Amino acid sequence: MAGNNSSDFLVQYDYVETKIATEITRKTLVLVLAGGEGSRLGELTKWRAKPAVPFGGKYRMIDFTLSNCVNSGLRRIGVLTQYKSHSLIRHLQQAWNFMRAEIGEFVEIIPAQQRMSKDWYRGTADALYQNIDIIHRHAPQYVLVLGGDHIYTMDYSKMLMHHVNSKADMTVACIEVPRMEAREFGVMSVDENMHISRFTEKPPDPESMPGKPDTALASMGIYVFSTSFLYDTLIADARDDASVHDFGKSIIPRVINNSKAIAYPYRDEKGEVAYWRDVGTIDAFWKANMELCSIKPELNLYDKNWPIWTYQEQLPPAKFVFDDEGKRGAAMNSLVSGGCIISGALVKNSVIFYATRIETHSVVIDSVVLPRVYIGKNCRIINAIIDKGTHIPDNTVIGADRAADEARFHISEEGVVLVTPNMMGQDLLMEGSGTY
Repeated sequence: MAGNNSSDFLVQYDYVETKIATEITRKTLVLVLAGGEGSRLGELTKWRAKPAVPFGGKYRMIDFTLSNCVNSGLRRIGVLTQYKSHSLIRHLQQAWNFMRAEIGEFVEIIPAQQRMSKDWYRGTADALYQNIDIIHRHAPQYVLVLGGDHIYTMDYSKMLMHHVNSKADMTVACIEVPRMEAREFGVMSVDENMHISRFTEKPPDPESMPGKPDTALASMGIYVFSTSFLYDTLIADARDDASVHDFGKSIIPRVINNSKAIAYPYRDEKGEVAYWRDVGTIDAFWKANMELCSIKPELNLYDKNWPIWTYQEQLPPAKFVFDDEGKRGAAMNSLVSGGCIISGALVKNSVIFYATRIETHSVVIDSVVLPRVYIGKNCRIINAIIDKGTHIPDNTVIGADRAADEARFHISEEGVVLVTPNMMGQDLLMEGSGTY
């Protein structure tokens, strides 16, 4: 009987916790910052905002953030856009229009509108300040601020519960990284209770975590605010002419000494450092896609309990044709999306996005091929990213001769070759082309 009573108590406790979490998510407004230029991605963001960059064979970067919201029970979402937002807005309209406004669900597109002044968004904090009337109209108790350009899966409701239970004014999600790698991030200095004592943007000598001398806490760009505190903070920041109006550079340093600001280390269900990728450079983007080709990738796109949602264009299945010696359509350790035809070509350790065609005797190795690419006959492509809509003529070799590649294409610091339609001398407006 004691065992049954214990079991009943645990079930009742889980029910209460779930009910409280559901009530909190309903009182939360999510704001996704999706106006970033993403200049370090070079030509990949020449015609699109960074959150609209394709990733993982069929998705856009922003799909991971929005899928996390939906899977976490958060369905009141505003997406703040600014830089070259047409393809992003079109994708949001196509992929994320299934919310039911009549029951309080929405993905609301909030473009930069100069609502408070004649300035466009001057920083992440200013983006919220310029829409403070919209936040007020939705009357949330909590505001969850997210970036739209990182790749990860995260249950935000756990962070929200942590924020509520700790009675914090602001909670910042952090990821544990090797200390010297943290030089590329904003770094949190914390005490033993995870109270933030200092925030340093890209420090040359990052401060380590308490008890972990080789580890630092890097900000993930994810913030939870109690709404009244957020209002006061945004208004004070807007009045400060010396501020750069950015959460990392302005808001966090301003509030940590006179409010309760805590760090939330993001870990997986086993308590280990969770998967999170900042794909802000050509090399990081290439590596994150390549990781998906491993037998057991850290990012599980096949998890039925945590689906990644996106717009599904109606395309036929991928097709592999010819089975002759030296002319065999095959792909190994690769992701090949719908609508692709691998015609007597070989694909190894690559991510091939939808509606791509690769012709006879061509070889694609260690490469990311974005949607609607055509690769002609007898081509050899190694260690490359081919942008959307690019036409690769017969007998083209990419990734084998650095000098030849430098004359035509962009080569990253680690040797990844980026190829776009413009680099191939192709008209962006011609039918079937374009990098949106």
